[in-house]
Amino acid sequence: MKILGVTGGVGAGKSTVLKYLEEAYGACVIQADQVGHEVMEPGETAYEKILRYFGPQILSEDLRIDRGILGAIVFADPDKLKALNAIVHPAVKKEILRRIAWAEAEGKACAVVEAALFLEEKYDAFCGETWYIYTNEDERRRRLRESRGYTDERIGQIFGNQKSHEEFVSRCTYVIDNNGTAEDTCRQIDKRMRE
Repeated sequence: MKILGVTGGVGAGKSTVLKYLEEAYGACVIQADQVGHEVMEPGETAYEKILRYFGPQILSEDLRIDRGILGAIVFADPDKLKALNAIVHPAVKKEILRRIAWAEAEGKACAVVEAALFLEEKYDAFCGETWYIYTNEDERRRRLRESRGYTDERIGQIFGNQKSHEEFVSRCTYVIDNNGTAEDTCRQIDKRMRE
């Protein structure tokens, strides 16, 4: 089974690429952010560890972890953010590997792993190749203002914390240029999948 990694800056259009791979190629799409939310649910692998470390003040009335409260705590304290990441990231990686094994057992031809911190968390270690979805910064800014309502200041903060274009290019196997039309992007995907 082919295992692809998909990464790129926020607003680059990774979701569009994932949707196309799922619809056109029947790929099993695994998004690390979504898995991260799931492993923090009551009864899941990271829930009890997070609760033990941060205490019951992070819980909402339904006993779920309130990500808003938790986020405010960890973004104000780098040590607590590091502790949270040390709990969540291994649980996410383990669950992603479980889903890849499931996809293979189900006879899927392809699994696609997407993560914001793909390179930082070394997800490329278990992917056959990694695609960098490239969209220029101006276009990404426009998309984030329109689709998410982000301010220029917020966008600047996010961009400042992400890998540079050069680093993505140097560490990824293949670049999908997502500056044109959706059809242009799909043609590039089809070409690579044929290869």
